[in-house]
Amino acid sequence: MTDRSHDNDSMKTEKTRKRRILETILRWMAHVLLKKYNPIIVGITGSVGKTSAKEATFLVLSHFYRVRQSQKNYNNEIGIPLTIIGARSGEQSLRGWARVVVQWFWALLFPVEYPEVLILEMGIDRPGDMKYLLSFVPVRIAVVTAIGPAHVEFFGNVERIAAEKERIVSAIGSNGSVILNADDQRVMAMEKKAKVPVTTFGCVETARVFASDIMQNFSRDKALKGISFKLNYDGKSIPVRLHHVVARHYVSAVLAALSVGIALRLNLVECARAVENFIPLPGRMNLLDGINGSTIIDDTYNASPRAVEAAVQTLAKMPAARRIVVLGDMLELGELSEREHAAIASLLASHHITFFYAMGECMEHAYRAALSGGHFTPDTVFYFEDPVLTGRALASMLREGDVVLVKGSQGMRMEKAVEEIMADPHKAQELLCRQSPEWRTKPFVRP
Repeated sequence: MTDRSHDNDSMKTEKTRKRRILETILRWMAHVLLKKYNPIIVGITGSVGKTSAKEATFLVLSHFYRVRQSQKNYNNEIGIPLTIIGARSGEQSLRGWARVVVQWFWALLFPVEYPEVLILEMGIDRPGDMKYLLSFVPVRIAVVTAIGPAHVEFFGNVERIAAEKERIVSAIGSNGSVILNADDQRVMAMEKKAKVPVTTFGCVETARVFASDIMQNFSRDKALKGISFKLNYDGKSIPVRLHHVVARHYVSAVLAALSVGIALRLNLVECARAVENFIPLPGRMNLLDGINGSTIIDDTYNASPRAVEAAVQTLAKMPAARRIVVLGDMLELGELSEREHAAIASLLASHHITFFYAMGECMEHAYRAALSGGHFTPDTVFYFEDPVLTGRALASMLREGDVVLVKGSQGMRMEKAVEEIMADPHKAQELLCRQSPEWRTKPFVRP
């Protein structure tokens, strides 16, 4: 081992040591605050759909309670304690972390209007993560959205991912509630671990809370104007209109939120009315105006096989002169990566996609499968290694009536491609994800 590699290993070891010390301190601080205020904690986990379910749940519960939800990506060993404290990360600044301590002392020593409900997105990246979070977060209502191969690189297979997330179900005591997605078999398999009656939600009539008559609504000029459906529960049917939603899979997030309202015995009609104002966060199936009269479906926040499939299905249902898909790598799929990326070619072909732009080393498998399988011709499928170059190439061929889906894992920085094809790029910081000064100045580096 060279001196340089030895120094690098020493730096990594020291960085890990400091992070663990920080996690231990924050865990204790969070535990003390929770003991003092004893809020209702809603814990939301799953491979996909966590953030959307969290946002929808916040809309519902804030109509009745003082509520705080996880902000940004505060869903891990550091982010969740910060949410409980009500502070932002100190990052690399000692002054910043001192500010966190001051906020904690203030909440601990003085009477403050602490939230009655905390909605925590509980992200799981590696084995043991859920066990750690549950060691200091007494979740009262557990919501599991869906299970898929996200982070399989660190677990080995999807079954181990499910087993780790399943811990939240078995941790709920007699005064709590478990809410499971009836449309996902792996999630429903967790029901046997529950110690309390389970509320299920989904689009199947066997679910206790289910959606029927899901319809995309269009204006006279055929512009998509949201989604409507009927909410069915306990023999009753309530109409729900989601004015700002284009993707059907957001119905699942809304059903999860309404199920939380039911678990807390809230007025369901008022819950349904509150959730009508649900707006997806930037980078999550947002409709944007593109150049030359085109339309962009911006889904650049992250990507997994299941999420890509749902996004493509949405695109396929939209009126369009030409349907174009731009995909960056789906990261952290481990040994499943080549297979899952190659399978995208058949997915796109089955939904009659006109053009396919592949970006990244992993997505090259999809590009090659598209060509070799006869799904696309060399003038309808293209390969790039940089998001900005991808966007510029796309900009040169967009025309009125085109609808473009852009998606990829966070590390692929696909929002940079979107910025190249926006009708008004000056609105990028307002409309796109990862627009903090730190992210905007950070160049794309191939993962």
